[in-house]
Amino acid sequence: MAKLTKNQKVAYAKVDADKAYNLQDATKLVKQVSFTKFDESVDLSVRLGVDPRKANQMVRGIVTLPHGTGKTVRVLVLCTPDKEQEARDAGADHVGLDDYIQKIESGWTDVDIVITMPGVMAKVGKLGKILGPRNLMPNPKTGTVTNDVGKAVKEVKAGKIDFKVDKTGIIHASIGKVSFDAAKLYDNAHELLQTIVKLKPSAAKGTYLRSISLSSTMSPGIRIDAKNVAG
Repeated sequence: MAKLTKNQKVAYAKVDADKAYNLQDATKLVKQVSFTKFDESVDLSVRLGVDPRKANQMVRGIVTLPHGTGKTVRVLVLCTPDKEQEARDAGADHVGLDDYIQKIESGWTDVDIVITMPGVMAKVGKLGKILGPRNLMPNPKTGTVTNDVGKAVKEVKAGKIDFKVDKTGIIHASIGKVSFDAAKLYDNAHELLQTIVKLKPSAAKGTYLRSISLSSTMSPGIRIDAKNVAG
């Protein structure tokens, strides 16, 4: 293990590795153990008691964080000409169809979210090999394949995120920035956790929320008492 810097030692000393904090205290502490000069992301990691290899135990959902993520979300809307102005008015950064499909086929993927319409999915579907590995492929389950493109753009700009359990049984999600007030971090984390609780698969047995950790980009993880957020 690499030697800790002076600032890292100070940060690690503030976190009791043997303690499970309540969510409110954890969101206050994560701000206190940030020592970088940039505005770090605050991330939540939730280990679930599910087997993601089984379709009936896959956990995936969407949630609108009350205070957004703090990140600038770059949105591309692939739509028919009659919907282009609606997308632009809603705040989309890039709008078009065939021209952007060609750009993506040439390797361009400089966006965070891609939204499209059911009527053009035949064209967009060809981009699966490029967009899929980058988690950019539009999906009706996450609200990114819709005829109401304006609403979809506004939602993702306001803080709507999608999440899913990875192959190791963990959900990772960004819930804000260190510059957020602790109360806002709490609200965002609580909203995400309650959404995950509601998505518990009926096939999942035993303890569902196995462990929860809150951290900023460079800080130590802060263990959260899962029993306090189980319902």
